[in-house]
Amino acid sequence: MRFIIYGAGAIGGTIGGRLHQSGHDAVLICRGAHLEAIQRNGLLLQTPEGEACLPVPAVGHPRDIEWRPGDVVILTMKTQDTERALRDLEAAAGTGVPVICAQNGVENERLAARRFEHVYAMLVALPATFLEPGEVIASAAPLSGCLHAGVFPAGADATIAGVCAALAASKFHSEPSADAMALKYRKLLANLGNGLDVITGRMAWGAGGELGELTARLREEALGCYAAAGITAVSQEEYTDRVQRHYRAMEVGGQRRSGSSTLQSVLRGHATIEVDYLNGEIELLGKLHGVPTPYNSTVRRVATDLAARGVQPGSMTVEELVAQARR
Repeated sequence: MRFIIYGAGAIGGTIGGRLHQSGHDAVLICRGAHLEAIQRNGLLLQTPEGEACLPVPAVGHPRDIEWRPGDVVILTMKTQDTERALRDLEAAAGTGVPVICAQNGVENERLAARRFEHVYAMLVALPATFLEPGEVIASAAPLSGCLHAGVFPAGADATIAGVCAALAASKFHSEPSADAMALKYRKLLANLGNGLDVITGRMAWGAGGELGELTARLREEALGCYAAAGITAVSQEEYTDRVQRHYRAMEVGGQRRSGSSTLQSVLRGHATIEVDYLNGEIELLGKLHGVPTPYNSTVRRVATDLAARGVQPGSMTVEELVAQARR
């Protein structure tokens, strides 16, 4: 089995780097200065254990790979980049290559299933940072994160069992999971705060006070939409047992992780962010099932606008944001 890590930023770099360290065959697909740095110097993977410069093969496009039987693709780009990536992948590799969606949100699997015969959902619970070309910080220990996966829309098979076994031997907690989408719907509740990071400049994850109250409103709206749509998400207690208790975020080089993946995109100068597929997923469910979602709708709209205009995080207070949602 060869692992093609497509979109090798923080998540993909960590997965590809760890697989390479454990002796598995991995190829990274990335672009720009990041690709140039990896091709020139290798991938610098920093972890609580130390750092390693890894000579992982890297290319800029699926057409640069000589595809062969046994290849599996792990998608790790942001959702707004998935459709174009899938078109390029189909043109280069055909429709039979297994595609594993190791991405936030729940839209990527639906996009991949329109094109590929074998699509898998992978929960990504992996605190990592990518801000500098050629460098990735994986900040969890004793394992780098949790990557449970299963067949989309449900089930498990020999392919995903093999993938999970390889990841489990590469510093991840990874099990074949027939209910991978139920895990991803639970993770989506946590990712609803990513847009708040961009708007307020403060980390919503675990926040208290007014920011914590606003984050709770986002999740309450989402749970109302889940109930109306008949969507199953695992309970927080089950998620803690199966996922969160197996790792914890640590300081690396004296620093903690620099915010959500969405915030990292803005800090790298990106004008598009994935909130359309996080808060926007809840906004869509609300419209389909008659559930008001004023807070998720406002966070999606404001965060998207700020990123598009290049406004730095922290330009709006929680009070101002709540006032907009109540209009």
